Amino acid sequence: MLLLSLGVALWCAAHFFKRLAPEARANMGDKGKGLVALAIGVSILMMIFGYRMADGTFFWGRHPATVGINNLIMIAALYLTSPGPSKGALFYKMRHPMLTGFLLWALAHLLVNGDTPSFILFGGLALWAVVEMNVINRAEPDWTPPEKGSIRKDAIFLVASVVLLGVIGMVHTWLGYPTFG
Repeated sequence: MLLLSLGVALWCAAHFFKRLAPEARANMGDKGKGLVALAIGVSILMMIFGYRMADGTFFWGRHPATVGINNLIMIAALYLTSPGPSKGALFYKMRHPMLTGFLLWALAHLLVNGDTPSFILFGGLALWAVVEMNVINRAEPDWTPPEKGSIRKDAIFLVASVVLLGVIGMVHTWLGYPTFG
């Protein structure tokens, strides 16, 4: 569980670094982008291996209804993390579509994974997404939404999200985590 917790902590630290230590990050120049990317990559590996190795108390599990709800939430999460909201006509005024999609992803996973390692992983990442939105809003209070796009782009990215969910579902199934019941 320690590796999982450290992975979540490293993910948060790497993402908050620019906001919490702007001078230190600026002094690193372009080299800093690579170091932050490396830290995020290492944190993802730590979370994957830590989650797979972790044991903990089990509170709830998959149920046919929650699996279906999870998959619907995942379509919304994938759409929001795509370029769709900034290129389309439906959500172009949404300030943090990617972080909102990430939050939905984490909550959807908590819906079907009710154990201690899942609380640490998905709960920790959900909390990070909420805090990150607040930190960005405080650091940059003035924000101008992009120009309104077309509903056609919304439709294209929605279809892409459904296809991507199918691909992700197949990969999850191959790894032993059946996604579609």
